[in-house]
Amino acid sequence: MKIKEIQDEIVEEFSMFDDWMQRYEYIIELGKSLPLIDEKYKTEDNIIKGCQSKVWVHGEQNDDKIVFTADSDAILTKGIIAILIRTFSNQKAADILDANTDFIDKIGLKEHLSPTRANGLVSMIKQIKMYALAFSAKN
Repeated sequence: MKIKEIQDEIVEEFSMFDDWMQRYEYIIELGKSLPLIDEKYKTEDNIIKGCQSKVWVHGEQNDDKIVFTADSDAILTKGIIAILIRTFSNQKAADILDANTDFIDKIGLKEHLSPTRANGLVSMIKQIKMYALAFSAKN
């Protein structure tokens, strides 16, 4: 699936919930299905700076696509990074760099996060885009 299709699917999933408590619960559920990062990548280099909780993200190139794994020590943050991993993993670097992230606004995520969590979300997206930039520079 293309990034935009995945984003539209996520927006549709979130529109099924009536209130934010249900959405938070759904985000937490998504976190439970996160493809976990290998323990050897839980290093200082892979921690997202600017996050209230610890979030590790690792990306590696698999043919012409980038595969991301991640983890967090907080259940809500784990769900947030799971949404991003679902969106951007197994995509080409150029597509990740070109992708916009307005789907996050469409599901209302930023406005329902504390300011520090919202900053962390921006930092997670930046980190994913930095991986894409690094891999596209190599090719």
